[in-house]
Amino acid sequence: MATNQETYSDLAVPPGVYLTEVAEEMGMSQAELARRMGRPVQAISEIANGIKSITPDTALQLEQVLGVPAHIWTGLESEYQLTNARNEAAEQVEHETDLAVRFPYPEIAKLGWVKSTRKRSEKVLELRRFFGVASLHNLQGVRAYAPAFRQSARAEVSHEALVAWLRGGTLEADKIETGQFDSGKARAAIQVLRHLTQKEPSVFLPELKQRLADAGIAFVLLPHLPRTYTNGATYWLTPNKAVLMMTIRGSWADIFWFSLFHELGHILLHDKRHTFLEDGLDDPDWKKQEEEADEFAKKTLIPPASWRAFVRAGHFSAANIASFAKEIDIAPGIIVGRLQHDDLIPPNHHMHRVRYKWAG
Repeated sequence: MATNQETYSDLAVPPGVYLTEVAEEMGMSQAELARRMGRPVQAISEIANGIKSITPDTALQLEQVLGVPAHIWTGLESEYQLTNARNEAAEQVEHETDLAVRFPYPEIAKLGWVKSTRKRSEKVLELRRFFGVASLHNLQGVRAYAPAFRQSARAEVSHEALVAWLRGGTLEADKIETGQFDSGKARAAIQVLRHLTQKEPSVFLPELKQRLADAGIAFVLLPHLPRTYTNGATYWLTPNKAVLMMTIRGSWADIFWFSLFHELGHILLHDKRHTFLEDGLDDPDWKKQEEEADEFAKKTLIPPASWRAFVRAGHFSAANIASFAKEIDIAPGIIVGRLQHDDLIPPNHHMHRVRYKWAG
């Protein structure tokens, strides 16, 4: 289907130019026009030179004196002001091009979030549209995006990449239909999710998404964006709809599942008003909540009493790990990952650990 594309002139012509032409054609000086309108000569001169605007009252007076309908004068004034505004907006776009290069534009264009373009001004406009802001400078003041700019003091972290990742997750979460959030349903789904750790992504992802959606949680799995350095995030789209985002930054299955249950811990344990980004701030309050989410993931994946008994036995052969994993109904690679984390086996012993191959 063909679309109409309007083009606009960037030449702002004040309506006073037309006023001067009409008055001259009628042989009327500015002084005479001023007397007929009952206005100061200076006011007419300022209108003629584009200094003063034509108001609706002035337009009606001009209609009576010159015979040109009032809507013509107000229309000319409106077009003049609009052209000026467009020109000013274009200047603002140019001022934001240096900011636009901080975003991973090629990557988010590949994901279809913005239009692919090499023009810097178009990138600014596309990013504004994507984020829903009138200026990229406004991003830090938007509550939904602020956590990405507070994420880390590490120089290598790109706050702009993080905010783009979060925005992409929101757009994807908007498309996901969920029930009203129900913590009881979420906790009930956890045992099913533990069992799914033993499946391949093509098998477990559809059920994982559905189980969480039924509990009021939109699960979003997105590709990793460069320099984001995070595995997951949680926040609330509405009071009754949580978002759990995961990145396919890495491929180790045990890291994926620990991160998933860590994020579920935030949803079930912590304030709905907060956005939690994994690997975030060192602030004591935030660190405490991160530690609580870690503990939730540990206890949920591996029952503490069972873990203590397994560690006391001290037999960490591949066969014993597989037997223990079967006993607690979880993937053996998760046991290996925990043993490595707790320095009970060397970090290069990857028995039972698997790497996922993500589609797309």
